[in-house]
Amino acid sequence: MLWKRLRLTLEMIKFEHSVFALPFALTGALLAFREGRSGGGEIARKLLWIVVAMVCARSAAMAFNRLVDFEIDARNPRTSMRHLPTGLLSRGFAWGFVAASSVVFFLAAGELNRLCLRLAPVALGTVFFYSFTKRLTSFSHLVLGFCLGIAPAAAWIAVRGALDPRILWLTAAVTFWTAGFDVIYSCQDYEFDIAEGLYSVPRSLGIAGALWAARAMHALMVACLLALIYTLHLGALALAGVGAIVALLVYEHSLVKPHDLSRVNAAFFTMNGYVSVLFFLFWAADILLLKPGA
Repeated sequence: MLWKRLRLTLEMIKFEHSVFALPFALTGALLAFREGRSGGGEIARKLLWIVVAMVCARSAAMAFNRLVDFEIDARNPRTSMRHLPTGLLSRGFAWGFVAASSVVFFLAAGELNRLCLRLAPVALGTVFFYSFTKRLTSFSHLVLGFCLGIAPAAAWIAVRGALDPRILWLTAAVTFWTAGFDVIYSCQDYEFDIAEGLYSVPRSLGIAGALWAARAMHALMVACLLALIYTLHLGALALAGVGAIVALLVYEHSLVKPHDLSRVNAAFFTMNGYVSVLFFLFWAADILLLKPGA
């Protein structure tokens, strides 16, 4: 029974979508290792705990979001069949999952270094705060983006024990990337947001305007990645990775039209999974195979 409820919880929080931000966190860690010297055992240990911390923070945040939005989800035709509104999972079990994930997150932060442990409450508070922002501001998409964007900066801190401002270019890139695809995804709830008085870019700008805003955010993502390549003296493979991302984003935006949102799920889930994985493959190859400045 416990395992069944755990499986349902992982379905509810879309556990497989951890792939969206995790490659960026791992890239932040590899960039930090590139700037210093560490043995193979230390690298493996750090990466393990970074993955644990990242996955647990996201899992806690997603379950918390489902709990906070329980009543809204029940009224929204698109989300009314989710696990909590239909009673497949109890809110009590979901709260227990949030608590357990949070505890493991703090344990992982403590295994990384003292600064990570000190910043852990700030990080968790930030990702929890996002769940309330759609009731407060149309900038909720950027808040969600920042929640994912802090992952590479946190990974840098986990490796180096301090924050280097240069890694904030990657934080900004992930923030704009996430905000852009979240704007696309939220176009599905345009009419519902108006009826419920919820804030979103589609409600503020209309669906056509929101899609242009998403394009602008993704252009800013590319600009931030190019700035990071320049700042950290990365090579041709990293640049090729940005080219691949541009191609995927162009295709992603071609899937969604103001009067045809039928392919939003393909644009949101499939294409952004490819973006994050290809980004990591190209940039990891650049970091591991090419000397700085090569």
